Amino acid sequence: MIRLIASAAIGALVATSAVANVTEEDLANDQTDTSQVVTNGMGRHLQRYSPLDTLNKDNVENLLPAWAFSLGGEKQRGQETQPLVYDGIMYITGSYSRLYAIDVMTGEEIWQYDARLPEGILPCCDVVNRGAAIYGDKIYFGTLDARIVALDLKTGDVVWRDKIADYKAGYSYTAAPIIVDGLIITGNSGGEFGIVGEVQARDAETGDVVWTRPVIEGHMGTLNGEESTMTGTLNATWPGDMWKTGGGATWLGGSYDADTDTLVMGAGNPAPWNSYLRNAGRPTEGNAGDNLYAASRIGIDPKTGEIKWHFQTTPREGWDYDGVNEVVAFVDADGNKKFATADRNGFFYVLNREDGSFVDAWPFVKDISWAKGIDDNGRPIFDEDNRPGDPSEAADGGKGDTVFSTPSFLGGKNWMPMAYSQKTGLFYVPSNEWGMDIWNEPVTFKKGAAYLGSGFTIKPMYEDHIGSLKAVDPMTGEWKWEYTNEAPLWGGVMTTAGGLVFFGTPEGKFIALDDETGEELWSFQTGSGIVGQPITWEMEGEQYVSVISGWGGAVPLWGGEVAKKVNYLNQGGMLWTFKLPKQLASAD
Repeated sequence: MIRLIASAAIGALVATSAVANVTEEDLANDQTDTSQVVTNGMGRHLQRYSPLDTLNKDNVENLLPAWAFSLGGEKQRGQETQPLVYDGIMYITGSYSRLYAIDVMTGEEIWQYDARLPEGILPCCDVVNRGAAIYGDKIYFGTLDARIVALDLKTGDVVWRDKIADYKAGYSYTAAPIIVDGLIITGNSGGEFGIVGEVQARDAETGDVVWTRPVIEGHMGTLNGEESTMTGTLNATWPGDMWKTGGGATWLGGSYDADTDTLVMGAGNPAPWNSYLRNAGRPTEGNAGDNLYAASRIGIDPKTGEIKWHFQTTPREGWDYDGVNEVVAFVDADGNKKFATADRNGFFYVLNREDGSFVDAWPFVKDISWAKGIDDNGRPIFDEDNRPGDPSEAADGGKGDTVFSTPSFLGGKNWMPMAYSQKTGLFYVPSNEWGMDIWNEPVTFKKGAAYLGSGFTIKPMYEDHIGSLKAVDPMTGEWKWEYTNEAPLWGGVMTTAGGLVFFGTPEGKFIALDDETGEELWSFQTGSGIVGQPITWEMEGEQYVSVISGWGGAVPLWGGEVAKKVNYLNQGGMLWTFKLPKQLASAD
């Protein structure tokens, strides 16, 4: 459903604005073209770094609200979107699969698209949406009933829509798509329902599927409508028919490395969580219980969908440590091209950009209990006593032994994106210090029903904080500084050449820190918890910053004792835009 706002000023904008279509070159140069933001991550490498320095440590205290936009209605819940800015219009997605076009100068709504969601959708972790993608004269986003929709940039009219998967089987879609060379690339969500993770590429103009790549071994990919190659080798790391409902949801989108022409996607937890059912609960000869390619980062040829390489962060996974967290391309202090990723399992990994091979890893949260470290090959050194017990050994055939594991299944870091500064060479990683009681229990697969085989209760580790934003040196793993927060951090981070690190808290504060020291330099109370992703751009010689505010996401739904700790927080749905006026850009 589309609602077009018919004000004279906005009507003139829609009718007369001459737009050059967004091109592959625009996407490739998104970080350096500071007049717009046309990709999720402010560049497809996902660095979330802006070269703008008009706004800096000396004058950030002068950053002022320019306008605010309410998403309206009763459809609040979690707002996790990253805004896009192009040709005088800001585009944001909202909860319940909504998309808005907003006049970037005034904050007035131009049009709104509200997907007609069917009854019976099964999103596991709130009704969120994390953003859209722009290419040509269209904007694309996914919906909770596992569809991808292409809309006209100026009018919001539907150009095409297509089904990614069957929502009745537990599939959904919440990530921002990524576009490479005219292909719009999507993953899927639904890892708690025994679905199979997959990456799909469509012609951005027509919506026709070009290739598909399942990420669980044994499944066949396709290319131009024909079967291509099998993912992995049938039953190499999965027992029996377990691979058919093996999970591995590709629910967080991906990144693109232009230097190696590689699409990098992450795969979520294997299904079910009960690792003993997947032959993963005990060490096996030849790593037969690794359950590939779940809990892995996967390098894919964006033209054909063929797998180039993989790196599995948590083989024999048994704690819901998804491997979906973003993979960020960077150049280290010695000039080497590398990838970095901060995993749910609590370790920060550096990989070789050519082939995804392991370089190094260090903890980025405290008190990791499930593993004693990472070996020279990048495999965890498991603490087998910290794996939840085998329910088949229980006297009553019920649940297995309970263990207290850290981090919790919501991860040392969950979906919320980190940022990399080309100025400092540091990663700014939003993390959480929490653990969980976890146990395994019997489960059988039923289409469209939860397929866990585990129970859990999340608990905080410290009295004074759960959230922790850390500045991590990717050369050594050293934490240069840490900013702690009472509630969990659940939103994205952005950094700038002006020496600033922006992020938000569930308590509603939007904050700018000194990138070298972590000192708080500025904050603004937005009225609801921030779980969105900030951006910055310049317009008419002034630097702007935007972030959405609206508490929700997985923590209130799955957070156990932590959810009770933050149950006083209010929902909301407000997009805040700030600017540094020209007359205040020079600090006294």
